[in-house]
Amino acid sequence: MLIVGLSHHTAPIAVRERLAVHGEAHEQALARFRALDSVCEVVMLSTCNRVEIYAAPVPDVPFERAIAAITGVLADLGGREVIAHLRSTSDQAAIKHLFRVASSLDSLVVGEPQILGQLKDAIRLAEENHSLGPRLTPVLRHAMQVAKRVRTETEIGSGQVSIPSVAVDLAHRIFESFEGHVALLVGAGEMAEAAAKLLARHGAKLIVVNRSHDRGTELANTVGGEARRWDRLQESLVEADIVVTSTASPTPVITKELVKGACKKRRGRSLFLIDIAVPRDVAPDVNELENVYLYDIDDLSRAVSKTLAVRAAEAERAERIVIDETKRFAIRRSQEAVTPVVVALRERVHEVLASELERSLKGRLKHLSEEDRESLEAMTQAAVNKLLHGPTAQLRALAMQQRSEEAAALVTDLFGLEEAVRLAAAAPLVENAGDPQSPTPTETEAHDARRVAAR
Repeated sequence: MLIVGLSHHTAPIAVRERLAVHGEAHEQALARFRALDSVCEVVMLSTCNRVEIYAAPVPDVPFERAIAAITGVLADLGGREVIAHLRSTSDQAAIKHLFRVASSLDSLVVGEPQILGQLKDAIRLAEENHSLGPRLTPVLRHAMQVAKRVRTETEIGSGQVSIPSVAVDLAHRIFESFEGHVALLVGAGEMAEAAAKLLARHGAKLIVVNRSHDRGTELANTVGGEARRWDRLQESLVEADIVVTSTASPTPVITKELVKGACKKRRGRSLFLIDIAVPRDVAPDVNELENVYLYDIDDLSRAVSKTLAVRAAEAERAERIVIDETKRFAIRRSQEAVTPVVVALRERVHEVLASELERSLKGRLKHLSEEDRESLEAMTQAAVNKLLHGPTAQLRALAMQQRSEEAAALVTDLFGLEEAVRLAAAAPLVENAGDPQSPTPTETEAHDARRVAAR
């Protein structure tokens, strides 16, 4: 496996957006990669913070050649300027990187849950476009299991991770649901926009009041809300349940008198104000009013700091899980590499003994009964098992040390098993061989399965 791509670690958004693809463009890009003669399988992950190609090179094709080919396509898609920002990795390092991506350890916001869904979508699209096969599927499935284990065994995904998201979380403490509630945005900057999107996503009706009515209208249109002029601020306070303020005013734009006047018309309904401006937009004494709840930037910053501290500690645990799973997958892959050799060796030894037994049964032992013949066949099979127990155990031990290739090559050469190993490796033994939760068949089971299939 190899990976070529860029992310927020290596490229600014102006470069990342050149390669970002969605819908039909994503499928067209996959077709470009599938057409390469050095790549046999490919998945393209495209998000706002990363564009990465996960690929399996054609057997016997050097990684360098496949990486160069993929780089060429990416340069065609995004311009030659993207090359300086691309990074590539292969084999064990690539597997570890994939596991970190799936577990959101490589995300701009560590612990965010969106990346796993985005990766699943990329895999689904690759399957639909016939660019995914038996070489990438096992490691991608294992990546899903790693992400699940990280989410289950750590709290890396708990809490909120930004001022706007913490603000919305605090609002949930007062309003169980935003459905049927009105959220007022005072100001239309980046922070207000982030909060507006979160509130809209949770079903709040949005009103935007901004000194620049054009900018307010632009934000309102983005989130499906209503834009109002500045002189309608108090009127909007009467209607609102949640208020998020983020203007650049040097003095408070929402005073105690303004809110008190609005509260007289609110008939006791609670008002939740989130002031994320510096200097503050809401006068501190507003908090003295009944049924009014005010949080300023310091309140929210403390909440964010606690959340990030928790995530940092959990990220260390998650990193250990990724390292453990990377080793586990490498060992499993190494063990699978020796299975065709052991199957071929068992078949060769069994064929030799069975041939000699058959010759004897047609000669001096032809007088034996059917029961005696079956006993001899059982004895032959038992002899194969005992004879190969030691070599099989040693091959497995070498696989645990990730030395399966040299051991497999030595056994193959000693017994002349090249063709038999090729056939054993190509034979599908179990339907769920790529599922990391499914047990790997023993070499004996694999051998028996091939014998049954050959009958």
